[in-house]
Amino acid sequence: MRFILPLGWIATILAVAPVRFDREKVLRVKPQDEKQANIIKDLAKTNQLDFWYPDATHHVAANMTIDFRVSEKESQFIQSTLDQNKMHYEILIHDLQEEIEKQFDVKEDIPGRHSYAKYNNWDKIVGWTEKMVHKHPEMVSRIKIGTTVEDNPLYVLKIGKRDERRKAIFMDCGIHAREWISPAFCQWFVYQAAKTYGKNKIMTKLLDRMNFYVLPVFNVDGYIWSWTQNRMWRKNRSKNQNSKCIGTDLNRNFNVSWNSFPNTKNPCADIYQGPEPESEKETKAVTDFIRSHLKSIKAYITFHSYSQMLLFPYGYTSKLPRNHENLAKVAKIGTDVLATRYETHYIYGPIASTIYPMSGSSLDWAYNLGIKHTFAFELRDKGKFGFLLPESLIKPTCKETLLAVKFIAKYILKHTS
Repeated sequence: MRFILPLGWIATILAVAPVRFDREKVLRVKPQDEKQANIIKDLAKTNQLDFWYPDATHHVAANMTIDFRVSEKESQFIQSTLDQNKMHYEILIHDLQEEIEKQFDVKEDIPGRHSYAKYNNWDKIVGWTEKMVHKHPEMVSRIKIGTTVEDNPLYVLKIGKRDERRKAIFMDCGIHAREWISPAFCQWFVYQAAKTYGKNKIMTKLLDRMNFYVLPVFNVDGYIWSWTQNRMWRKNRSKNQNSKCIGTDLNRNFNVSWNSFPNTKNPCADIYQGPEPESEKETKAVTDFIRSHLKSIKAYITFHSYSQMLLFPYGYTSKLPRNHENLAKVAKIGTDVLATRYETHYIYGPIASTIYPMSGSSLDWAYNLGIKHTFAFELRDKGKFGFLLPESLIKPTCKETLLAVKFIAKYILKHTS
């Protein structure tokens, strides 16, 4: 007997089938001159290349390391084009789907207990925020600063004593959905702060004298989508007028030199800036919160991946900020301190010259608002796993990063008024 599914059911089944990446590759190319750089740009016009580093075609330049994902169907043509033009390339990932599945390489310790050695989905993170407040009521409180396009809550965890007038640092993770190591670090930071208060000398001193505002997942809708539908999703999930393409890059949506790069105007691009500055509910919630706490917030730190960098302003201009020497000094010592744990090498510098130019970033916006110590971490690794850092590397990444964050916080405590 033939069983025929109603059309509506078929549509639903098709709609919820997660994207698979079987036999998709990630290639690394380093164009030797402008001609070779243009070959990559031309390939991007006719093929679906997902740029991992840098994050868009227009950044591609001679002598730059370029990482991009390519489908199974197109990989043969792209590899033969590179071969014909005598362009050396490396295959970083041979089968992306396989690598996605291999990412979960840590067994759960105790079922039901929150694991800091594993990637946690949004539901687990929400449950964790409740547990942290319940377990440490004197130290941790949860603030709902807004909601997302899909009506998910945006929670900031405040760590420290009740006094609002004390110096504070605002930290956010997960502005780009696929960068899972970033929310993992924010969870680790909150856990370590609460757990080691009264035991670790530096953490105790910090929490006795300052507050931390931590947004564990900035781009909640995108993060959920990266878990349920498309592991490689980057943007948020807002609908775009006159376009079937979904989402805005929240880190191009801040009101700082917004709209100064032409390639951010396409709603189908991964770096789409949105229809106007702060058009996105997530961006607006964060900017409103920071503005309302501006008197106390002395530093802003945002966490991304990947490439092992510690960045500071500016991204939209090659002009250096007034306190450039000071920021460079903090970043240098921060990266040195980070390396003491596992000898992980980070580079540091202004966004525009160290990674690539960009407009509308949270870092530049916070700096221009008056927060004179703003930093962005690009966490592990340097491309072997890219966005698919295995769970077995979560704790080492978090432990070394915590050392750098504690150093920055100590510096803020001592040197800001």
